[in-house]
Formats: sequence, structure tokens, C-alpha cells
Amino acid sequence: MSGPKHSCGIVGIAADSDVADAIYTALMVIQHRGQESAGISVFRDGTITTVKGDGLVDRAITKDGMSKLAGKIGIGHVRYATTGSKGNENAQPIAVKAYKATISVAHNGDITNYPQLKEKYMAEGRTFLTDSDSELILTLIAKHRVGCDDEVAAIRAAMEELDGAYSLVILINDRLFAIRDPYGFRPLCLGKVSGGYMAVSESTAIDAFRGELVRDVLPGEICEIFKDRVESHPMERSHPHARCMFEWVYFARPDSVIDGIEVYQVRKNIGRILAREHPADVDLVMPIPDSGRAHAIGFALEAGIPYEEGFMKNRFVGRTFILPEQKLREAAVSNKMIPIKGTVAGKRIVIVDDSIVRGTTLKILVSMLRDAGATEVHVRIGSPPIIAPCYYGVDMKSRDQFVATKLSVEGIRELIGADSLGYISIDGLVEAIGMPAEELCLACTNGLYPTKIENEAQRPSSD
Repeated sequence: MSGPKHSCGIVGIAADSDVADAIYTALMVIQHRGQESAGISVFRDGTITTVKGDGLVDRAITKDGMSKLAGKIGIGHVRYATTGSKGNENAQPIAVKAYKATISVAHNGDITNYPQLKEKYMAEGRTFLTDSDSELILTLIAKHRVGCDDEVAAIRAAMEELDGAYSLVILINDRLFAIRDPYGFRPLCLGKVSGGYMAVSESTAIDAFRGELVRDVLPGEICEIFKDRVESHPMERSHPHARCMFEWVYFARPDSVIDGIEVYQVRKNIGRILAREHPADVDLVMPIPDSGRAHAIGFALEAGIPYEEGFMKNRFVGRTFILPEQKLREAAVSNKMIPIKGTVAGKRIVIVDDSIVRGTTLKILVSMLRDAGATEVHVRIGSPPIIAPCYYGVDMKSRDQFVATKLSVEGIRELIGADSLGYISIDGLVEAIGMPAEELCLACTNGLYPTKIENEAQRPSSD
């Protein structure tokens, strides 16, 4: 509810029949990863055809557009803008004519050295039609293909120039590649489905086809996907990893499995650890729907306190963060979340959410619960305080956004009007995920970045 804005979602499918309908379905499943634009590219008869537009999948890709998408190999994308404006010119996939090929790319993540590389290639006379870092990826692949008969070698050469976060699905004519950056910031997995194979941001899309999750794309790996197999081209040298912890805390659907770890179980683990680190003497535990639900279940189980749904969510209210004025945003929050008075009246309550960015939404919700008759409202948060920007594909770009950079935990408690406030510790979060800290990106919570970022501290090398 109060968490950071999503990254993007990507899918690629190679099959023995037309793939556009399957790509459309997969994009609907991962719609939560981006709601600003969507698109599909397919290859047939020597040509890549792309249909894309603004808005949700069912608006961006019309019935008329789908009728143009015949082909047995293709890629798709849902976008939340992080680098590049929100205009249609930045909607993906992005396709270009290149040397002996048409290339189309769908990208999840942010390229941290994008400004420097773009300036370099503009100085060499290359032109850019968008302000999206995904176009830069296309430019680099197209450049390295010239005089090179090995598509994998050309992609690898482009990767050597890029820094930051990028999970990619790429069409080069009739060849489909799935690529994950050497740090593994953003998820990408492989699945076997009826008549073919797919790569997709989250495994839940494979489940939607009753397919088989084969495995995750490894950090630094290039996979070529065929209708009957996947060929792997792993990274040959060792490299530090930095998987985004927020994928487990908030971004991914609870029914997804990322790098072998089920998201729902991690969120329950977070709740259990929160209950141990910050117990509360209350009558019931309730979530901020939908993001805090599994966290709250874990808290209730560990604490032995009844779990209740205390808010009803109106799913037909638009996204509050796009409204221009604070009063309008506050009114929208009040319309979107309505307390169940019979549940909360006369009760001491602990509410559990995934994160706090600005604190404004929680302040409204705490006030609503008190108005509904709650005698105490305690707040527990499933991520540590956010104190530093994300440069890897999450819309948290400025320290000015974060209430935790301005106020102490006690100050935030006073701001939101809670009786108590507790965040999970960094160590507790690492324990909940079940992966070593050196395998995760925790930069937004500790200010130590896996890559070199100007004017930011870099975490010690784990190589």
C-alpha cells in the first residue's frame, strides 16, 4: 500500500504455434510490475511486428493489434517508468533495424552508466530516438554485431559495457535470448510450457499455463530459447551478486519463486521475525492490503494473536500517487481503504505493512482506524527504514522522498500517530529471505551500493 513503485515485467516465448495470445496472458499475470504501458513483438517471415501502447495490457494491446501479431517466437513488456519519460515513445518492446537484422528488446532494470554511454555514442555520431536506457542496450548490441557472426558474442560484448540492473528478453530476427546482468538484480526465470519454452520475470506466469519452472536465469547468463530446449551461455568469470531484497518484500506476487525462494514464505518469515523483534500486547493483527497480508499472517502465527482483515479495499479506485494535490491523494486513500468497524472498534490493533516511504498513507490509515474505534494502533514494517535512493530500477530516486532520512523511528511514530512503531532489522530481513547478505542488494537500507555510483558509498567487495 505505502511501498515503492514497481519495476517492469518481461516475457519471451518460443513455441510450435503462434505465441501472441500466450505472451498477452503472461503480461496480464505480471501486470502488477508495471501499469503505464505494455507491448508485444513477434517475428514472422523475416519481419518483427510490434504492437504497444499506454495503460494496462488490455488497453495498450487492442484486439485489432493482436490480429497483427502472428508468429511462433516473441517478447512482451509491461512498464513502470524509472529511466526515461512516461511517453509512448518509451513504451516497450523497442525495435530497430540493424545490420542484417531487426532487433527488439524488453528490459527490466536501470543502466547506471547510461548517461555516460549515451553521451559517448552521441559524440561518435549515433542518434537516439528516446530517453530510455533500453534503446542504449539496442544500440550496443547492434554495434557489436557488425562484423561478428556470433550473436552471443555480440551480446556479451554489449554486456561488458553496461553497468547496473538489466534483465532482458531480446529478439534478433528469429532468435530469442534471455539475459540477466552479472549482479542478478532483477528476477528472470525459465519455464517449459505446452509446445514451447518461456522466460519471464516471475514464475507465477509459468504456473498460469500449468507449465514447469525449469530454473532461474543465472546472473550474467545468456540463454537462447528454442521451442524444444534452452541453450545456456554462462558468465565465465566469478562476479559479486546483488539480488534486490524488495522483490521478496513487496514487488513480486506472493505465489512466485525467485532464485529458488518462495516469496510468500519469505513474507511470512518477515512477520514472524517482526513479532520476535518488536512484540505488541494487542487484541488482533491485521494487514494493510494487499502488500502486508503475508507479513501479518506470519506476525500473528508467531505472536499467537488472532489475525483479522480490518480494512476493505476498493479495487476500482485509481492509483493515488498520480493525483496532483495532497488533499486529493488523502481523499483517494480514504476512498480506497475502509475500516471494518465491527472488527476494530474497542480493540488494540497492530497493523503490518511492507515499507514506509513518505509516511503520508499510513498516517491517514492510522487516523481512520482510531475514528473507527480502535483503542490502540501499533505499526510494524516488513523492511528496514529506507534511507538511500535506488539506482537499479525502483522509483526511489531522491533522499528527499524518504521520511526515515528526516526523522528517527520515534519521530516517524509521532508523524503517523501510532502507539508504537517497529521495523524489521537488516539482519532479520536477511534471515527471512534465507540468502547471505552478500548475495543481496540492501543499498536502500544501508547506503552501501553493489556498483560504483557517483557520490555514493560502495559496499566492500565480496569477490
